[in-house]
Amino acid sequence: MNQYQKLIDVALGRTPGDLAIVNARLLNVYTGELLDEQSVCTSNERIACMGPDVGYAIGNGTTVIDAGGATLIPGFIDGHAHVASSFTAGEFLRYAATGGTTTIVTETFEPYAVAGIAGVLDFLASLKDQPIKFFATAPAMVSTSRAAMGIDLADLETLLAREEIVGLGESYWQAVLQNPDVFLPILAKTTAHRKLLEGHSAGARGNKLQAYAACGVSSCHEPIKAEEVLDRLRLGIYVMVREGSIRRDLAEIARIKDMVVDTRRLILTTDGISPADLMAMGYMEYLVQKAIDCGFDPVTAVQMATLNVAEHFGLDDRIGGIAPGKTADLVLIPDPQTIRAMVVVSSGRIIARDGNLEVAPRKHAFTAASLNTIRIPKTVEPSDFGLPFNGDGDTAACRAIEMVTDLVTREVRLDLPVTDGEVHTDSADDLVKIAAIDRATVPGKCFTGLIKGFGMQSGAMACSAAWDTSCVIVVGADETEMSRCVNRIREMHGGAVVCDAGRVVAELAMPVFGLISELPLEELVARLKTIQQAAADLGVSFPDPLLTLIALTGAAIPFLRICEEGLVNFKDGRTVDWVID
Repeated sequence: MNQYQKLIDVALGRTPGDLAIVNARLLNVYTGELLDEQSVCTSNERIACMGPDVGYAIGNGTTVIDAGGATLIPGFIDGHAHVASSFTAGEFLRYAATGGTTTIVTETFEPYAVAGIAGVLDFLASLKDQPIKFFATAPAMVSTSRAAMGIDLADLETLLAREEIVGLGESYWQAVLQNPDVFLPILAKTTAHRKLLEGHSAGARGNKLQAYAACGVSSCHEPIKAEEVLDRLRLGIYVMVREGSIRRDLAEIARIKDMVVDTRRLILTTDGISPADLMAMGYMEYLVQKAIDCGFDPVTAVQMATLNVAEHFGLDDRIGGIAPGKTADLVLIPDPQTIRAMVVVSSGRIIARDGNLEVAPRKHAFTAASLNTIRIPKTVEPSDFGLPFNGDGDTAACRAIEMVTDLVTREVRLDLPVTDGEVHTDSADDLVKIAAIDRATVPGKCFTGLIKGFGMQSGAMACSAAWDTSCVIVVGADETEMSRCVNRIREMHGGAVVCDAGRVVAELAMPVFGLISELPLEELVARLKTIQQAAADLGVSFPDPLLTLIALTGAAIPFLRICEEGLVNFKDGRTVDWVID
């Protein structure tokens, strides 16, 4: 039977529905109303009817849930996630799907950087047939590496033709304005397919923000103050208020509620969540609850995680609200102030009750290519991390990355002694070596530089999940330990390693794209804690040393970064050497 005919028959009482939730208080995101004594009845994946009484649509085979006056809301949507990070979708969903999230829009640039279009397609396949729905954005491929800059237009065409691809992923404003020949054709092809351009405008203001908005950028998740939010809302840009593991901006941005502006272009998002935070705090339900705790009206808070997101992506014809014909994504919570999922329905199926998942996630078998992305062809030697100096004199003028915070850096200039034609570092001065090795091409380039303020007094630390590039990133006070770290990553086909005193002291295998562990989430969290402790034992005092390390290649955080080609200065987009000419 045609699905629409069956919906009609259920709505008219000719055929019984599949699932009915009765005696609920309905939060209607379309009108902003809270309606008492409401019921909803479904047919297959969709809602057939709703109202004070749907008894006519209930038959012997209908599953009936008596809400007992509890509140019924739409399933939550995370509009900007990074699912290709640390865990597989199956492990992620064991926790994320229990709290009321029924749809996620994820970035895909992480697998593209290291495995190309085949890697992205394999990653997308891992998101299919799961308890909840996934959509994705095509990778814009903003990178510190010029070799990795910009997605191939043929690959972009392949992705934009797919239904689950809703637009182009975050394109950092500096790169778009500094490299128009690379990025404007990418933006144009995306809009020609009538798909969205997701933005990243951290630090953009005035005419630079105007120029970026003029490219057609539809959203931004980077504002950290209410005034920055208002600037973007006034330009018609959807603002995704970030409350995740990288940054927590909701409390500060919540002041926007006192500015008496329309909130329908405000969206709650995680921008990625760590395994530990996911286990400890939950997922989108945590964000909605915090928005309420920060003073947002509960209806507004729920809209920011449901209808607003769906409208932004043009998905509100099927998700984001509770109405006939919409996908039956429903969450039963105790009351509008208490965002605790008692029952979660995704696409008409009950997938969770009281925090327990009832529909097991599907485990995906990744391709051999996706499990073999560390293409470093030979054993790395300590001498590969040398800093030879060919100039005259017994000192060299050097530039180094200096840590300002755990994520923000700047350039520092140093005069360092030269011994036997080479510059050496001294951990006593909090100056050590840093290197980025291209692991996706054979042979890949390797660049070694200097970093100050990392805190490392001995040993080394490395990871193959370096942001925005296809690099293994390694920091070390000792070249032998640096090589030991990289070679162990090579043996594991990806991961994170800490070495000291001639041995591996902590490690985490991440064989999927060199980015993702296949461990159970609980064991993954435990391994990450051992890596954090091992780094702290070497003197690194940052809250999350692994995050600090992998962000050093990122193309979004100011302002001196590293890739296999050299040091990259975001102020002018130039790539420079560690030696100052």
